[in-house]
Order: sequence, then structure tokens, then C-alpha cells
Amino acid sequence: MSILEILRYPDERLRKIADPVIAVSNNIRQIVNDMFDTMYFNKGIGLAATQVNIQQQIIVIDLCIENKQRLVLINPNIIKRTGIISMAESCLSIPQIHEIVPRSETIIVRSLDQHGNKFEIEANNLLAICIQHEVDHLYGKLFIDYLSPLKIKRIYKKMKNYCKY
Repeated sequence: MSILEILRYPDERLRKIADPVIAVSNNIRQIVNDMFDTMYFNKGIGLAATQVNIQQQIIVIDLCIENKQRLVLINPNIIKRTGIISMAESCLSIPQIHEIVPRSETIIVRSLDQHGNKFEIEANNLLAICIQHEVDHLYGKLFIDYLSPLKIKRIYKKMKNYCKY
């Protein structure tokens, strides 16, 4: 069991764009396992590799937080979006902040799994939100980027103080 360090906003490394995974190897599978360990340890439901300073397109998700519905997305590509849904989001990289963000209600994602197999998944509601949130991380985008400049400024100040402790 390896718990990785989660980068905290406003760490600029969160703004890096992840590279596609060239080949799904044993090293990538170990990263996936470490990411799940880290996510469960921190009581999250999703984690992008960029949040643990691994600049590769890897996402892990488990909406159950109990190791029961593990989803691995490697090089995910959202190929279809429909509808709009808004829900309060939070992020392991921005603790104690919860904000309403508009997202697509239903998405179709094309990806590789932890064995390198291609697959497509249709996701809606919370799973769709979680996937979109984590895919944003792979492109250096945070959920607070959808907020007003005033809210972003307040969160920035709060997180600068939070990171001092």
C-alpha cells in the first residue's frame, strides 16, 4: 500500500497538461494501485494522476469509496456530451471547498483500462460529473476555474492560509 502526496491548490504543478500513456505496463498498473490507495485513504471518489504529480493521463474512480466499483480510465476521451446538471463539487487538491459547477449530465467516454483494453462507457449524473472533473485535471483545469473571479480570489486566499499549516 503506497499513499502518494496530493498536490494542493495553488500549486502550479496542478496546471500541467498530462501526457498520454504510451503503453499500459506493470509500472502503470502500480501507479493505478497507488492512486486507488491514495484516493481511499483520503476518502475521495476520484483522482487524476496529475493530482499526485504524475503527468500521465490516468484517472481512478470509485463512487462507493469501498473498493467495489473501481473504474480506471487511461487516455480518456469524452466523445459525446448531452444535457446539463449542476452539483456541488469538491476536490482532494482543494480541501474544504464545495461549489456548484455546471457539467454535462450524460457523457460517453472512450478509454483504455488498466490492462490496455479499449472500452467505451456511458456515464450520467454523479459518475459523469466525476469523470469530467478528473478529465479537467489532466488538462490543467480545476473545478474552481468555472467560478467567478471573486470566488476564485477568495478560495485562493483561503487555500494559501490552509497550506501554511
